Amino acid sequence: MSIINDLKMEYRVGGIVQRLIFWNVGLFAIPMVVFSILSLLNVDISFLRWDIPGATDWLSLSSNPADLLWKPWSIIGYAFLHAGFTHILFNMLMLFFAGRLFLTFFTQKQLFGVYVLSAIFAGAIFILGYQTLPMLTGVTTKMVGASASIMALLIATAVYAPTYSVRLMLIGTVKLWHIALAFVIIDLIYASAENTGGHIAHLAGALFGFVYIKLLKNSTDLTKGISAITEGLGGLFKTRKQQPFKKVHRNPAPSTPKAAGTRPKSITQKQIDDILDKISRSGYDSLTKEEKDFLFKVGK
Repeated sequence: MSIINDLKMEYRVGGIVQRLIFWNVGLFAIPMVVFSILSLLNVDISFLRWDIPGATDWLSLSSNPADLLWKPWSIIGYAFLHAGFTHILFNMLMLFFAGRLFLTFFTQKQLFGVYVLSAIFAGAIFILGYQTLPMLTGVTTKMVGASASIMALLIATAVYAPTYSVRLMLIGTVKLWHIALAFVIIDLIYASAENTGGHIAHLAGALFGFVYIKLLKNSTDLTKGISAITEGLGGLFKTRKQQPFKKVHRNPAPSTPKAAGTRPKSITQKQIDDILDKISRSGYDSLTKEEKDFLFKVGK
């Protein structure tokens, strides 16, 4: 149960990057487990057209624009789905890396907005490519994966702070623009060799990240509309540090003067603030078992 409690607390106190990772992993694992169980029970699930591991056909993005008529949600939904364990593992590592870099300079609302808008843009370019490029016309395929959105986050940060230093294992310290350029070059090389549609979507995501920063520097934030829409989603961007625990103290008010009862409250609140500061600096895993138990207890 402690693992479940740790995951629940990580979701509650973590930011939008952690929540995006939770959503991606959940949408990958839960359908796979459920439909695997149904298959073992000999339940007919052929109507779901289970032809993409970890995702059903009605959630993937089709290169045929007519398919958007019966599954318009797929223009966004594909960015939360993955086609295999290696696919999701690499993408979630990259999302954690690119997301942390992005949040060094921008807000959680902007990150979520870029993630969603770049997915829509890259999905539209993916479909357009299969309708216009000679090598792709007449071909119908499907796409899943968060890669385009991750590319948008990485390129946006690199355009905003190109000389920002990043230390990579086995390589050493490099500039952020070096990393961004390497990923763009890789996509350009492989675009004509394999998974052409996927690499086109990656490049479209990179283009969106570039355009986003250029417009932002001119005081135009494309993510404002997304932020306005998501304001009512029940604290999507609010961590526990932004919304302190409000129902920790339930003892009746003492008959003695106020000052006599303020010390325990201030001590408890100080403990909460110290723990949340530690999380923001080093992450939830840096907490001791006692700190995790205390935080989980007061968060109920």
